[in-house]
Amino acid sequence: MMKHKKIIVALLSLMGLTGTAEAQNGFNLPYSQFGIGIGQLPYNLPMVARMGGVAYTRSGSNYINPFNPASYASIGMESFVFDMGANVQITTLANNNSSIHDADGNIGYLLFGMPLTRWWKLAAGLIPYSSVDYSSIQLQEGDGYNTMKNVYDGTGGVNEVFLGTAFNVLGGPEGRRLQAGFNVGYLVGRIQRAISYSFQGIDSTHYINSRRYKETKLSNLLFDLGIQYWEPLGERYTLGAGLTYKPRRAMDLKEQALIYTYHAADNNQSPVDTIFPLPGNSPFFTSTLSQDHTFGIGLSLERNHKWLVAADATFAGWAGMFYEEGSNASIFGEDALRKGPYSRYALGFEKIGNMDASSYWGRISWSVGTHMERGSMRLFLDGSERVINEWGCGMGASLPMRKGLSLLTLNLGYSSLGNKDLLQYNCFTVGIAVSSCERWFVKRKYN
Repeated sequence: MMKHKKIIVALLSLMGLTGTAEAQNGFNLPYSQFGIGIGQLPYNLPMVARMGGVAYTRSGSNYINPFNPASYASIGMESFVFDMGANVQITTLANNNSSIHDADGNIGYLLFGMPLTRWWKLAAGLIPYSSVDYSSIQLQEGDGYNTMKNVYDGTGGVNEVFLGTAFNVLGGPEGRRLQAGFNVGYLVGRIQRAISYSFQGIDSTHYINSRRYKETKLSNLLFDLGIQYWEPLGERYTLGAGLTYKPRRAMDLKEQALIYTYHAADNNQSPVDTIFPLPGNSPFFTSTLSQDHTFGIGLSLERNHKWLVAADATFAGWAGMFYEEGSNASIFGEDALRKGPYSRYALGFEKIGNMDASSYWGRISWSVGTHMERGSMRLFLDGSERVINEWGCGMGASLPMRKGLSLLTLNLGYSSLGNKDLLQYNCFTVGIAVSSCERWFVKRKYN
């Protein structure tokens, strides 16, 4: 069984502290070797990231906000909204002694929304949920004749396809307003992980190379609920509130694994002796993925469509999805991941553009924000628990197009996970999104 200290050695070896770090295509994300990978939301959505992650009270007629399904009720009655976002990320992995850099770009999300009736709206989309991408080499000195080379690698990820709906429960666009909605999400993905142990010395009689491989497939349903409410405060101000809830879910994962030995000269690592599964047993087994009750609350204050300040708070028993392997023969040894209290806070400010302004610059909306996560990840390493926190900030602008119906959103973001005493993951993000709002349901009066 692999011990806890080997897990942290694998993390540090990514930067060449005990060996040579080798990056594969895309990012090298050492923290993604735990659970189902590093979560991708909400920092990859420019509409949210430009305000530092504030989401629960955000709502508009010309963009989609999947973090509070109640927001879909704000979609215009005669509009079809299509959102597509992309980003470029520059990452740094660092500790107290060294650092490495990486960069990559990808499509962030695809979303669309439309009205069904005046009070009933529909939205759907595809958004990334988590990512697994790491590769490292660790060299361990042996008895003077052999050096053991450990190679850790993993690829894959999880996406969420969702269908959401929302209802205008009370009021109109300029007064007291209450909206409610829900999402049904479908998690789908495939993750492959492996550890190879090979001996580099001259003695091949007493030392046998081995490899551990595991493939995980996800196909599970998720649900979340949301409410948004706005209350006018006199003639100048509007107070907004948002609530979200994700119920506790326990889901099954389908996995298969293989542990085998191979010849030293075999570059293809063809199995010589299979250790798992034993003869007559199946390589397939079922593991568990669990989500705790998760609550989100947001407040906002807007002044006459001129500026907006908003804050969010999120609370859960643990962060994201917690993975528990279901195999009797532990494939990679005891998982270092632990459950523990999780909270997230975000604060953002927006200067709202005036669509009636005579100059184009006056119609642009500018925003800035910051966020902090406590307990993003908890790892039990070397006999003690390490709490991995995250913080970040963002800024951006929404540029109206085609008479203000569509938007081009640009954002810059920064996030930092962990610390240099263990391993710090820093990420700079440049994002762009197009929110196309077309009037598809207008009946022309004249031909």
